[in-house]
Amino acid sequence: MECAVQKQVGSYYTPGEVVGSLVRWAVRSPDDRLIDPSCGDGRFLAVHSNSVGVEHQATAARLAHRLAPTSPIHEGDFFAWAAETHERFSCAAGNPPFIRYQRFGGEVRRRAIRLCAAHGAKFTALASSWAPFIVAASTLLKPGGRMAFVVPAEIGHAPYARPVLQHLAAKFDWVQVIAIRRKLFPELSEDCWLLYCSGFGGRTDKLAFSTIDRFRFAETPPEADLLVPLDDWRCWGCRLRPFLLPAEIRSSYRAWAEAPDSPHLKHVARVGIGYVTGANDFFHLRPSEAGRSRIPGSFLHPAVRSGRYLVGSAITDSTVEGWRRQDEPMLLLRLKRSDHLSRAVKNYLDSAQGKTARETYKCRNRRPWYVVPDVCVPDAFLSYMIGTSPALVANCAGCVATNSVHVVRLNGSMSLAELQARWHQPLTAFSCEVEGHPLGGGMLKLEPREAGNVLVAPRVARARKEEARIGEGIEIMRTWRHYGQDAARLPLD
Repeated sequence: MECAVQKQVGSYYTPGEVVGSLVRWAVRSPDDRLIDPSCGDGRFLAVHSNSVGVEHQATAARLAHRLAPTSPIHEGDFFAWAAETHERFSCAAGNPPFIRYQRFGGEVRRRAIRLCAAHGAKFTALASSWAPFIVAASTLLKPGGRMAFVVPAEIGHAPYARPVLQHLAAKFDWVQVIAIRRKLFPELSEDCWLLYCSGFGGRTDKLAFSTIDRFRFAETPPEADLLVPLDDWRCWGCRLRPFLLPAEIRSSYRAWAEAPDSPHLKHVARVGIGYVTGANDFFHLRPSEAGRSRIPGSFLHPAVRSGRYLVGSAITDSTVEGWRRQDEPMLLLRLKRSDHLSRAVKNYLDSAQGKTARETYKCRNRRPWYVVPDVCVPDAFLSYMIGTSPALVANCAGCVATNSVHVVRLNGSMSLAELQARWHQPLTAFSCEVEGHPLGGGMLKLEPREAGNVLVAPRVARARKEEARIGEGIEIMRTWRHYGQDAARLPLD
């Protein structure tokens, strides 16, 4: 559950009622040998004495030895150990570390990816650590074995959850995901769900899905609310999150999505991320700073630096003039390879701030370092980390934008005015909830791929029954992402 630092200090270990339940689900007899692939302080091991733990952090391993003195604890990288051991287990349980791909790297990651690939589960570079932990743990089971793990709610929507669930469906008779609305870890912004699998050595063509409001100790996994055929799961983009909705609302959404008058955003526009400078504070100047440095105006371009700039329906020349009056850092230093650099520009590039900027990862890996790539002037901007619904704002002032907002370029099949009018329909807001995903702290996030799948609702009055379903769907999805509730703001990593 914890990132490396959190885990080392023991800040966010699994609550006892969760530990006891998962071990009870996995263990069928005192003779069952259990493996916890990332045992932390040993609390899963302490519940069942016939257990083995692996732990990378020395501090946590010492705690595990004290809490579960009869259990062998292997200190080191689980993936290296799993690739070498010949021991096989009746069951596995635990709470694997949730380390985002940015911090899950080096040789440990390479070993993890290699081990999983050897067993048919291929992960991209964007996979977080919990995913290969789950797959690797399954490879250590005996026929008929079982697993019970805490997993992030990302298992319901993240693209890299697909190979996890595909692998489990191909290896177990029963694969069950338990979605929990109220947080298992109230101090963290991210949600956690539970995963239970049984019958290792078999296979299934369905995913069992359960939704519960609050977790309490349970001798057995909850009853499955749905048995989701893998084909249906694939029809929803290999995401379980839409199955939080009642069947009739899902059915209506599919009908709306297939209607010719409700195109997806990707059919009328191209959505992408803005540019990445590698050193935003250096490449974006305040008007006063540009004046002092005598940077020619031809090398400066007004830029949208964050979603807070997206106010109203359009960014106009008067909007930009307001930024200038407030001396916002809104002027991108936009240089091209072919530009003849003035003395003032060279002085700015060679300043102390410039020397620091050129050593950042992005800058030192491009030639020349001061040319920011992928800068474009789009038709509109789209916010993608929001509380309610994303703003679609026209770019009437010819601005550019950083990757803190999405850039939208129309393909000519619909005018921007028409797109904006449709964007404010309730169905479009509902589609953003269905296609996007929770970010934590009640926020909704839309990746470019997800934004492209959003329905552009027609400007027609809907039947009262349809409007009621749309409203109910919005409320359900916002409740599950804790919008408007007291949610912690501390990120997992």
